[in-house]
Amino acid sequence: MQFKKLEFTNERGQTLSARLDLTPDEKPITYALFAHCFTCSKNLKAITHISRALTGEGIAVLRFDFTGLGESEGDFADTTFSSNVGDLVAASEFLKANFEAPRILIGHSFGGAAVLQAASAIPSSQAVVTIAAPADPGHVQQALGSTKEAIERQGEAEVNLAGRTFRIKKQFLDDLNLVNMQETLRKLNRALLIFHSPIDDVVGIENAAQIFQAARHPKSFISLDKADHLLTNSNDSQYVGSIIAAWARRYI
Repeated sequence: MQFKKLEFTNERGQTLSARLDLTPDEKPITYALFAHCFTCSKNLKAITHISRALTGEGIAVLRFDFTGLGESEGDFADTTFSSNVGDLVAASEFLKANFEAPRILIGHSFGGAAVLQAASAIPSSQAVVTIAAPADPGHVQQALGSTKEAIERQGEAEVNLAGRTFRIKKQFLDDLNLVNMQETLRKLNRALLIFHSPIDDVVGIENAAQIFQAARHPKSFISLDKADHLLTNSNDSQYVGSIIAAWARRYI
């Protein structure tokens, strides 16, 4: 899979690291924008497999590291759900200015909630895909455990997530309370494809049902059967990519 290593600037003037996965043909059918999961990076293996499946079907994919993660500038502690949405909008504007505006938005887990929220600010988007996404971004607070109380009491605290330590401030929690995802879904006005595993033990399958019920048609749901939350089995992520490619053609 050929790619270009790129950089763009977000609304706060920070440089974000990106990668544009290219199609075999010089001119792709369209461009997709991918948002990774909470505290992950653009280099997650599942994203690579999904991107490879999409590029093979003529869809170029831009994936990037959110502020303070991976190779991007900034302090993760200063980020919020809203800043992630802002990073997505900045990425779409970069694509529009240098290649072509994205017509497909794809988000994994917390990134799925972010693409739902960002869609209205990305006029070119026609199709939105969520993978193991929460129905409310506030769901991520469950991962904080008892540390949430310390954050609220002290204003910030360090949290261990998947073996890594991150500093999270109270502004992150406050920002989550401002999001009305039900209203966002009702006004989405884009084709929606929802992937979720019935055995996901990080973001339960009930979240997919809530997203599906709140959204208007056209909307579709695909069960990922025995997949885990991070799609660590390459067969699962490759399947997701192939389904997205086939489904999206109807709407782009």
